[in-house]
Amino acid sequence: MTTLPGRDKSALLVIDVQNGVVEGAYNLPAVLSAINVAIDKARAAGVPVIWVQHADEELIVDSESWQIVPELKPLPGENMVRKIYRSSFEATNLDSILEELQVGHLYVTGAQTDNCVRHTTHAAQERGYDVTVLADAHTTTGYEWNGHTVDAKAVVDQFNDNFYGSELPGRFTRALLTSELNF
Repeated sequence: MTTLPGRDKSALLVIDVQNGVVEGAYNLPAVLSAINVAIDKARAAGVPVIWVQHADEELIVDSESWQIVPELKPLPGENMVRKIYRSSFEATNLDSILEELQVGHLYVTGAQTDNCVRHTTHAAQERGYDVTVLADAHTTTGYEWNGHTVDAKAVVDQFNDNFYGSELPGRFTRALLTSELNF
């Protein structure tokens, strides 16, 4: 259903699953396991896995906190996208990578649900991609801000509820469990 003509392929995005991003994240061991299942299924089906890494004043390129967590293993030749904004599309080469691969459908995993995963998902929708959020393969951390407490589980649940099955003209967004994933 994508609105991107000639783009009938899919790709798996692994967003910001970096040491300094996921420290203290909600349900992390189970999320990493689900991401690994998704990666294994994608590779077995010949679906490209695209890795995204955020950099900022706390996540300095090549530092330990910037590295992908050791539980996940990018393979040589898999695309790596470096970003400095919450959206994986903003000021990166992600769009051109996806165009070259003829991708019109993105499967989304990663961290932080309420920041980079959300911004990337919305940006993908706005650009015409179909999006499948893997509901058990993203996470975030809770925090206190401006006098209120934000619960990480509630953020993950709310995000999955919002993307369970929404449509924009000519494209869809949905959420499903990794166990239901078939490429």
